[in-house]
Amino acid sequence: MAFAPSLGPRLDMRQSQSLVMTPQLRQAIQLLQFSNLEAASYLEDELLKNPLLERDDGSSPAPAAPPADTPAFSPESDAASGTASEFLPSANEAPLDLDPATLYDPGTNADGYGASGGGSVSEDGDEWNAIEALGAERPNLREHLEGQMRLTFATPTARLIAQALIAALDEAGRLAEAPSVIATQLGVSLAEVEAVRAKMLRFEPPGLFALSLAECLAAQLAEKNRLDPAMAALLENLERLARRELRQLQEICGVDAEDLADMIAEIKRLDPKPGAGFDFEPLRPLIPDVLMRKAPATEATESDWLLEINPETMPRLLIRRGFHARMLASGSRETRGFLSEQMQNASALVKALESRSQTILRVAAEIVRRQDGFFRHGISHLRPLTLRDIAAEVELHESTVSRATSNKSIATPRGIFELKFFFTTALAGANGETHSAETVRHRVGQIIGAERPENILSDDAVAALLQKEGIDIARRTVAKYREALRIPGSAQRKREKQPA
Repeated sequence: MAFAPSLGPRLDMRQSQSLVMTPQLRQAIQLLQFSNLEAASYLEDELLKNPLLERDDGSSPAPAAPPADTPAFSPESDAASGTASEFLPSANEAPLDLDPATLYDPGTNADGYGASGGGSVSEDGDEWNAIEALGAERPNLREHLEGQMRLTFATPTARLIAQALIAALDEAGRLAEAPSVIATQLGVSLAEVEAVRAKMLRFEPPGLFALSLAECLAAQLAEKNRLDPAMAALLENLERLARRELRQLQEICGVDAEDLADMIAEIKRLDPKPGAGFDFEPLRPLIPDVLMRKAPATEATESDWLLEINPETMPRLLIRRGFHARMLASGSRETRGFLSEQMQNASALVKALESRSQTILRVAAEIVRRQDGFFRHGISHLRPLTLRDIAAEVELHESTVSRATSNKSIATPRGIFELKFFFTTALAGANGETHSAETVRHRVGQIIGAERPENILSDDAVAALLQKEGIDIARRTVAKYREALRIPGSAQRKREKQPA
């Protein structure tokens, strides 16, 4: 007996699971991956849109100090917050593995110039204020050159050519287009363009509008009346100078070793990119998201770490519940509906901020636990680490860990580092051990830096030394790390270190 299939409509109940991207979830994800500057800008916009939100100005009573028995973060325990002060290194505790000369620019305000008193006196006797000078608006490169152009050229044709040359400058101050192309575009002869360009080569700063590095340096030397035949020959052989072929250069320039050394020193004092000092943006200080310091030493533990979210990176938001209650009591139906929606948004935002801080702190605490050897002994003890390792330990998805570490930094006794710095690939070693790629690269630099002039090491020799230390590494990997450290090859190092 056959039954005909039913073709009529019917109702079925099915149970399934799916991820719904709600506005609150999308907001929490965005806040987690934002940097501190982006998050602060986002919160400023929310403060303007939501009348139930206000910034905590810090007028509320400060929280009581934690009791003496509050557990500190250690490699064997979870993270706990400490006070915000004393997180940065003390003045008498210099960070290891860092060159202090690279931390600031000598001769600037970081050295204390202009910091004593309200101002200092310049060379011409006028009072100079460092803060006012820092905030003063500087003209960009084109404005600087157009002022000189109006004083140099009187004819409309020359000014038209000069404006075209200014428009063709790149960031370094060199011409991005050939003079012949500019002449064709303007409908003038190449000789007219070159005549204008020859005068503009002497503009301040000298060396602009050059077509090559050699011409840029030659213009600066000519301004100092130092472009003699020997120096001109040296500029024509800059490639040999880059390869440190000093003996060949002595023969080409017709000078001895001492004169060649003086010529090279004079070239090093020139500016290869005279236009790079303009159109600049002030450097923004790097504000760490996480603060870290040593916990007070006890008999049980030594050098445990205290971690805390930096309160300077994220403003604290408060919900105006009193204002909300008053408006609900006296507002219209539309007002109550609007306030209900804004209260929901404000509560979700505050909750997302709290979740963001907790997630960043959990991830940072696990990174510190895994990289404890680095903070105690230096970069040679940096361990291989991946997002999967952290995600498995803190029970989060890898994408969440990636968002929590992107554009985030931590202030440690060794300096400020991005959290991504601690994630390095692993290189195989003897007895099943693994080594961090960053540690191996640092070791490559140490080995090459310690080589003797009479025994320059090739990449194969460096790889052999590392293999004796238990690091399984190939020659091409050594070459890659050496190039990343901007160390020249063995042939060029041999020419540089050989006696003149």
